[in-house]
Amino acid sequence: MAGEQSAAVKPAASALSKGAPSPSFRLRNGSLNAVRLRRVFDMFDRNGDGEITVEELAQALDALGLEADRASLAATVGAHVPEGASGLRFEDFEGLHRALGDALFGALADDGEEGGGGEDEEEMREAFKVFDVDGDGYISASELQEVLKKLGMPEASSLANVREMICNVDRDSDGRVDFGEFKIMMQGINM
Repeated sequence: MAGEQSAAVKPAASALSKGAPSPSFRLRNGSLNAVRLRRVFDMFDRNGDGEITVEELAQALDALGLEADRASLAATVGAHVPEGASGLRFEDFEGLHRALGDALFGALADDGEEGGGGEDEEEMREAFKVFDVDGDGYISASELQEVLKKLGMPEASSLANVREMICNVDRDSDGRVDFGEFKIMMQGINM
């Protein structure tokens, strides 16, 4: 069964990755990765039924501009959907994520570290770059709102709500989040 899943993951991994995959796909910090995965799962589960169907996953990827080949996506996801279920439950989604990470980056060692090593700081910088759309070193309310809109998050509907989110982590009260503030926020999620 694991061999079948691995075989199905490789074509989808290449179908999903245009260019080099981002190292932030799989953080080495397990608890931070679990929080992030849960949020992604909840965003993809559009109808809130606790399962992600191939169509929900395809729609989410399309919204992010990552138009995946539907047949490859169906084959990959289908290998992780339990018999009798209509989609991926969270545990299945974790398994799919792990399998894609292994296919793209190699298997993790027992301590959660990838064979190639690297720094958590680099991963946080990669995550920060996703939000820092204009690359000026700060996440503004409008940049955060833009990313949240792409992800279909309801918080994106009001700039006032987004500004409040910024205020919660903006330690120097300049109305934007710098990398240091972002890092503190991410470490707080890990705790």
